[in-house]
Amino acid sequence: MNPIDRLVEYFAPQAALKRHAARQVLAYYEAARPSRKRKFYRDNAGPNRQTEQGAVPIRIQARHLEQNHDLTRGAIRTLVNNVVGPGGIGIEPQPRRADGSIHEEYANILLEAWRDWSRKPEVTHRHHFSKVQRIAARSWIRDGEMFAQILPGRVPFLDHGTRVPFSLELIEADMVPFEFTDEGRGIRQGVQLNQWGRAIGYWVYKSHPTDGLRFVSQRDLKFVPASRMLHPAFIDRIGQVRGVSEFASVITRLEDIKDYEESERVAAKIAAMLTAYVKRGNPDLYDPNALPRDEEGNPLPREINFQPGMVIDTLNMGEEIGLIDSKRPNPNVVTFRQGQLKAFAAGLGASYSSVSRDYDGTYSAQRQELVEQWVHYAVLTDDFVGDFIQPIWEEFVNVAALSVAPVPADVVPGTENDASYIGQSMPWIDPLKEAMGYLRLVRAGFASEAEVIRKRGRNPKDVLEQISDFRKRAKERDLTLDSDASVSSSTR
Repeated sequence: MNPIDRLVEYFAPQAALKRHAARQVLAYYEAARPSRKRKFYRDNAGPNRQTEQGAVPIRIQARHLEQNHDLTRGAIRTLVNNVVGPGGIGIEPQPRRADGSIHEEYANILLEAWRDWSRKPEVTHRHHFSKVQRIAARSWIRDGEMFAQILPGRVPFLDHGTRVPFSLELIEADMVPFEFTDEGRGIRQGVQLNQWGRAIGYWVYKSHPTDGLRFVSQRDLKFVPASRMLHPAFIDRIGQVRGVSEFASVITRLEDIKDYEESERVAAKIAAMLTAYVKRGNPDLYDPNALPRDEEGNPLPREINFQPGMVIDTLNMGEEIGLIDSKRPNPNVVTFRQGQLKAFAAGLGASYSSVSRDYDGTYSAQRQELVEQWVHYAVLTDDFVGDFIQPIWEEFVNVAALSVAPVPADVVPGTENDASYIGQSMPWIDPLKEAMGYLRLVRAGFASEAEVIRKRGRNPKDVLEQISDFRKRAKERDLTLDSDASVSSSTR
């Protein structure tokens, strides 16, 4: 209580009580009280109830926009390219010896087997592994989730096609039915859960439910153990079983942008078709008999063929030519579109410059946007690696150990599948400034050459081998490179 309240309480306890009650009434969150001017949403359903109601319709709308809206397709491509990239997420094996050093021989064997497997990693043999990553990331971002079944060893009617008997089966979200729920058996939205809510298996259609001529029912489901299923998903709430599209919060804005742009485009197209009319003045000057008529006496429409520099001298008394102006193109379209695209990019987590292809601005502004935005891409990459890439690599090493790459005795148990996962590097806006910055960090001892190489999205070992081989070949031809001169001068 403040001094005034204490004084009132001393002389008039009842008044002090009323003051205290009034203050309690005023002590509330304005955001928790609806008003006439502000909507108040009272949907307090659990996470899985909300996904049951909205995940599938949102997924359908996101797919429709990807197919029919250039901005949506470009935004998805931007996210996929920055998460996976042209060469996919790289893997650098790091099995350890007892002294903590990397077992180079075993790492090389694993890497060689991995390169062979990456040519045909999935059951159809249509996609190499970097393309598999892009397909998986696209489905994950657009649909909110995707599935992949791990198929190790001998599988009936399956030809792995690689030295390591291991394949992936990519599965769309539609294949695991949202509507399949049986609380008595612990099944929620097609996922079998134990008493702690952990997934122990998935119920999957044997064929796509909407891609064939035959009606598919729940009798066509098969059970896949969770140990053989990967399930990257966007999870917003604790306890949520299935994922929801990243476009959930921006679909309405995207549809509005699409409709608005189409309306403005049609209006501008109509405005480009020059339309004129004949304006008549005083009605007393109007002579209907002066209008051209056909043989039966019916008035004929007047046609005036416009040509550059023409002179119209066929107008009657009191007539003049008028042009219809639709005020199109609208000069405010660009400003409005920029504002909407910035909000869309912020909600989706993509870069505005990349989504809109608007690269105006200074070097500092573009780099600031890139630095802040790259955190979002890095988070998505981390999620994708943890849910998709890392489990695949660990299972690959386990299968390879039983086939073509036995684990050496001097590898510390549990480290045989250790690896460094190399995502996409942040691109350089000004290569000279970026290179000089890294050079100063390395020379000052604040960064290593291997760290710089990894930040550029390369494998340090591969770079060293390429440099060594190139210099060896150059020396055989008696060629001196600038890099050799800089190395020799720095070692003196």
